Amino acid sequence: MTKKIRAVIFDLDGVLVDATEWHYNALIRTLALFGYTITRYEHLTEYNGLPTRKKLEILSLTKGLPRGLHPLLNAVKQKYTRQEILQNCVPAFDKEYMISRLRRDSYRLAVCSNSIRDSIQLMLEGSGIRGGFEFFISNEDVTHPKPDPQMYRLALERMGVSPEEVVVVEDAEPGVQAALAAGVHVCRVSGYQEVTYARVVDFIEKVETS
Repeated sequence: MTKKIRAVIFDLDGVLVDATEWHYNALIRTLALFGYTITRYEHLTEYNGLPTRKKLEILSLTKGLPRGLHPLLNAVKQKYTRQEILQNCVPAFDKEYMISRLRRDSYRLAVCSNSIRDSIQLMLEGSGIRGGFEFFISNEDVTHPKPDPQMYRLALERMGVSPEEVVVVEDAEPGVQAALAAGVHVCRVSGYQEVTYARVVDFIEKVETS
């Protein structure tokens, strides 16, 4: 029996917006205030795709960052992230085209991100694609962020669709794990440049004809 995909759910950072470097810059600026740092390689391999709270917990385990500093560091990091978004987030034609075409093709669209609500709102608006999505889910809307599947299960519930009717586009390992655990089809990309209308539609066609 032919599968029918009804919805596409996107991760945000590194998928719809090229935000990986923004988060890294915000984090190292924050850590530098207290004499800590991480390399870009560490961020890409160990921290990418995780919420700030989880990043700080890893830093406490691996670099001795005092846990008492977590609330302050989290607040400062979000302030710096907001600055990065406002300075760097602009519309990209390929993403605007992709969202427009998918909507015209009658796919239902949503975003699930480990970022906070304010950052998601700013990035979607700055990218000019906020109106293309029914809703977005942030790490503030769940008790367990990615790699836990709670975020994706909540999105499926809101849409009223089953996992086999959904494609999720993810780049980071925590998001891929969350999507797989939710039982959806995962279109894994290596980064922002790979996320195009042709790439998503090709994946959907492969799922529907497999």
